[in-house]
Amino acid sequence: MRRLSIRIFFLFLLSFFLLMPTVKVLAEHKPVFYVKIDSEITKGLYEYLQRAVDEAEENGAELIVFEMDTPGGFVDTAVDIGDLLTKTKIKTVTFINPDAISAGAYIALNTDHIYMSPNGNMGAAEVINQDGTAADRKAQSYWNSKMRDAAERAGKDPIYGLAMIDESIDLPEYEAPKGKLLTLTAKEAVEVGYADGIVQSRTDLLKQFGYTERDVQFVDKTFAEKLAEFITNPIVVPILLSIASLGLILELYSPGFGIPGYMGIVSLLLFFYGHFVAGLAGYESIILFVIGIVLIIVEIFIPGGIVGLIGLGSIFLSILVAGNNVVEMSINLLFAITVGIVAMVILMKFFGKKMTLFNKIVLRDSTSTEQGYVSNPTRTDLIDKIGTTITPLRPSGTILIGNERIDAVTEGGFIGSGKKIIVIEVEGPRVVVREYQDET
Repeated sequence: MRRLSIRIFFLFLLSFFLLMPTVKVLAEHKPVFYVKIDSEITKGLYEYLQRAVDEAEENGAELIVFEMDTPGGFVDTAVDIGDLLTKTKIKTVTFINPDAISAGAYIALNTDHIYMSPNGNMGAAEVINQDGTAADRKAQSYWNSKMRDAAERAGKDPIYGLAMIDESIDLPEYEAPKGKLLTLTAKEAVEVGYADGIVQSRTDLLKQFGYTERDVQFVDKTFAEKLAEFITNPIVVPILLSIASLGLILELYSPGFGIPGYMGIVSLLLFFYGHFVAGLAGYESIILFVIGIVLIIVEIFIPGGIVGLIGLGSIFLSILVAGNNVVEMSINLLFAITVGIVAMVILMKFFGKKMTLFNKIVLRDSTSTEQGYVSNPTRTDLIDKIGTTITPLRPSGTILIGNERIDAVTEGGFIGSGKKIIVIEVEGPRVVVREYQDET
């Protein structure tokens, strides 16, 4: 028990340090801050970019360069990043090297200048759901308005921005006839005014604004931000929750607190840590999560299952609160629970006998008749015996066979008291009779 308490203590000590806010380290004073957007636009990216902008402002930077190579990502996150970049008073530049696809194109349009590498591309920004299908009209209309607004504020012709998200716009001269989304090459982007120029490298880009490499302060992602960006990925979230679900479900069926419980709790800690750093999970979700963990720990000392189930309910609620989309998180949670249950059933059915853990979970002993166990005697010796009803059978009552009183039932009809009966069937303790008719 002492060893168990020590393990639980260190587990929560680890979670405490994980959930501590990231400390901002002020950079040396540099006129140019250089930031890389080299992954999908996920919810964890916003916190990193916000930190970069804050540090640039605190250090009096004159220019922020965002080197971009992204296939796109979440629309809502892109909109938040766009708002962040338009609000800063520092001059912003996007260096597309080589791709700014989908949400990346929108973010680029929210900066003051856009430069591209010779093989650069930007566009193809249609809104799609997680299953790869086109979003509904409401979402498309919202995204159209945001793209048009971004282009107009940047002083660019919005027709090209809209053609990136609306395949009904006909631009055959840029290989985007009706039915195909627009993707601009570097040369085409300069031609239509969506890029200010083409540069070979970062050094060439800096020369455009009168700076050299010595003026640059690089803002790298911290380990916490990289982890948060990875954890909030829409593919990783259901996997992490599935691992947590499997671990906690197994823990409910095993004595004490072991590997499944640690597996479940660590997975949940990672989930909340990533969403907390990304700014999605607030303190209310953390409180619900802690309450759930405490109740599961209490289940160790007060077995019965009810406290543990309440704890699981609290954890599930905290997960729903942690996401910025309840429907999306509900789907992920339902998927995780299903995977956990199915995986547990498969493991128990096909590998249970070979695994010590499942042998502890599953009761394999039986109290069979061959081993000398008898729950209720089966009176097959009473079949075809004739007796008399002591009480009316409505349809149950008491009969007398010889000197033995026996509880019996009829086939469904009524038999009065003092009537002759015959036993026609015996099923365990159930003796079935019908009224006996003397042969004449």
